[in-house]
Amino acid sequence: MATEFNTDAKNKIAEALKPILAESVQLYVLTLNVHWNVTGPMFQGVHLLTEEQYLELAPAIDEIAERIRTLGQKAPASLGAFAKLGSIQDGDENADAQAMLKSLIAAQTQITGRIRPAIATAADAGDEVTAGLLTDRLTVHEKAQWMLRAMLG
Repeated sequence: MATEFNTDAKNKIAEALKPILAESVQLYVLTLNVHWNVTGPMFQGVHLLTEEQYLELAPAIDEIAERIRTLGQKAPASLGAFAKLGSIQDGDENADAQAMLKSLIAAQTQITGRIRPAIATAADAGDEVTAGLLTDRLTVHEKAQWMLRAMLG
């Protein structure tokens, strides 16, 4: 017989997901900023890579928010809440391509650092669904870091 994890565990997991949701939204906006505003000789490559990345992020944001709801809590859904919960800095639309790429790498690093302990929190509670979701997200963000770093040479 399967066992349900308790309400306290669900709340702890949902609370761990909220900053990940916030930073996913912040990363999405930062990625759009780079996609829209990058200029120079790296334009085509950066423009195409960031399009892939923001298109992948949009459904992931929804999936994280829906997991929070599945765990019985409301998903944060305002710019103010995202600003309080997340720590990814706004982008500079006037930065050069290399600085933009560095800001995306820093943001990807921030979110992977947020995801790792949340995987353990979910796994310790027996929440394989959230642990799996977060492991999948970690894979995506680590690959994005690699791709962005490769563009810098």
